[in-house]
Amino acid sequence: MYPSKYRMIKTIGFIDHYIDEWHANHFPEMIRKSVFKDRFEVAMAWAETDPPGKKSLEDWCREQDVRKAASLEEVVDGCDCLVVLSPDNPERHLELAASALRSGKPVYVDKPFAAKLSEARAMFDTARECGTPLMTSSALRFTPELVRAAKENLRGKSIRFASAWGSGRFEVYAIHLLEMLVMVLGTGARRVMHVGNPFADIMTVDYRDGRRGVIQLFPGYGFGVSVSYGLEENLTLDRMDGFFEAFLEAMLGFFLTGRNAVPEAETLEIIALLEAGLESRNDPDRWQDVPVL
Repeated sequence: MYPSKYRMIKTIGFIDHYIDEWHANHFPEMIRKSVFKDRFEVAMAWAETDPPGKKSLEDWCREQDVRKAASLEEVVDGCDCLVVLSPDNPERHLELAASALRSGKPVYVDKPFAAKLSEARAMFDTARECGTPLMTSSALRFTPELVRAAKENLRGKSIRFASAWGSGRFEVYAIHLLEMLVMVLGTGARRVMHVGNPFADIMTVDYRDGRRGVIQLFPGYGFGVSVSYGLEENLTLDRMDGFFEAFLEAMLGFFLTGRNAVPEAETLEIIALLEAGLESRNDPDRWQDVPVL
């Protein structure tokens, strides 16, 4: 249970590049059905563009019963908690999050957090300077079976190798696999190599102490992870159930307490791996150094 001082209705404001995308379309209903359904409401939304073929902000707000904000600043000023979405355009996060990160209010920035390590650092630095609680994560990190395995099977064990797999465009979906990889392997990666082809993305991650990880994106694959640890122990999770519900609970819990559920160092490592991975994808079969944290 959270302390009684946190027991009040809190308003959530959405900030997006364009509002008609999967997360914005589903988060309000998921929040209304969450364990915190009596504690939060999505109250206001703003988007910087209405692309052709996408639902307008006005139509989205009417359908979602959410107030349309006239400006980004109105969302920041008028809501208790701020969600910067734009999941398909992480290059917009630094600018879209700027006012929110100076507000002192808890801010969640959607994945991928940033396209470059320098942008990720800048957002954390601004949040720290302004006393703003900041969180970001792939929802896959909160998969109940993965969280349980990390506590019961992997804690204190020497992990030698991990593999994570899924599907989708590398630029947007590799973050999910890297999140799981770093969750179990930790930080300290030194280089990556893309060894895929036009039909599949496969990337090896090499650590300074000899650990290795692999991420694989194949059309039609579900998400999964496999870990080799201890002396001769192995763990494979090929059904990642309940991760969005668990993620929403973690995000809303963060809004209540201001405590980030994800280590900042791991988030920075994930973005460094993504940045190096995008470089390696353009120059495959060669090692690409990971930016220094």
